[in-house]
Amino acid sequence: MKKGIHPDYHEVVFMDSATGKKFLAGSTVNSSETVDYEGKEYPLIRMEITSDSHPFYTGKQKFTQADGRIDRFNKKYGLSEQ
Repeated sequence: MKKGIHPDYHEVVFMDSATGKKFLAGSTVNSSETVDYEGKEYPLIRMEITSDSHPFYTGKQKFTQADGRIDRFNKKYGLSEQ
């Protein structure tokens, strides 16, 4: 491989903004914010959704919008629950 053309690969801490869960992983992403993780200082990357808060992984999916649509459909077309 050519030297000097690849980004710097280093360890970073990713934090789920919703749950506060942190995990260490390798990445090329840079951040000016740092955090102490297990006694060592690492760059911190804040994520809105990770496997700790995503409904697919947690099993806590929300169907509130779909439920309302189904009820409206049943009301409109006179279908009742059987």
